[in-house]
Amino acid sequence: MTADPIKLMKQEVGKAAADRVQSGSIVGLGTGSTTAYTIQFLGDHLKTGELKDIIGIPTSFQAEVLAKQYGIPLTTLDAVDHIDIAIDGADEVDPQKNLIKGGGAAHTREKIVDYLANQFIVVVDSSKIVERLGSSFPVPVEVIPMAIAPVMRAIEKLGGKPELRMGVKKAGPVITDRGNMVVDVKFDTINDPATLEKTLNNIPGVLENGLFVGVTDLVLVGEVKNGEPIVREM
Repeated sequence: MTADPIKLMKQEVGKAAADRVQSGSIVGLGTGSTTAYTIQFLGDHLKTGELKDIIGIPTSFQAEVLAKQYGIPLTTLDAVDHIDIAIDGADEVDPQKNLIKGGGAAHTREKIVDYLANQFIVVVDSSKIVERLGSSFPVPVEVIPMAIAPVMRAIEKLGGKPELRMGVKKAGPVITDRGNMVVDVKFDTINDPATLEKTLNNIPGVLENGLFVGVTDLVLVGEVKNGEPIVREM
């Protein structure tokens, strides 16, 4: 019985990111399957004493639950004045290290934490690397429930095709950790992610969107070569 190479590769990337965290750091803990391994390895490093005195700031309910499970002490943004390093996944990464995030509907909290970090590391597998953002993944937009209809109309005027994200194993829409809804927007091309990010956020009722522009310091990419997991820096 051999282990799944994709799973092994996600573990390797997660570990490579965890290895960059130093003792005494305040760490932003991201959301998603690859970052889950980072949280696990950070917990392991604390247990063995390789790491000491790290404090986590979770970006989602999922990250919070995992951190508690693996024994990482947590704090909130009220209690700290900086974040040393944040580690998070992405749904798409372009050659300029701009991202689309929000497949897990946690992008508002992720953006707050990731932008505050002195160093922001993104962990992905090679399927997430794209020439241009929006090529395979829609832009998630978190919207206050009462504004859903006018926001969708405004997005259509911008040339986007908005779709309310519906729950799986739940009747009705997805509700975020903050009690809002998510609209997934497909754009034919995103030529200028920085402008689009601002334009979407200026629509009244939009809380935040999943375009992360000019914030990523390092991308760790996992690949499977000849059945072996490898990690490269982008």
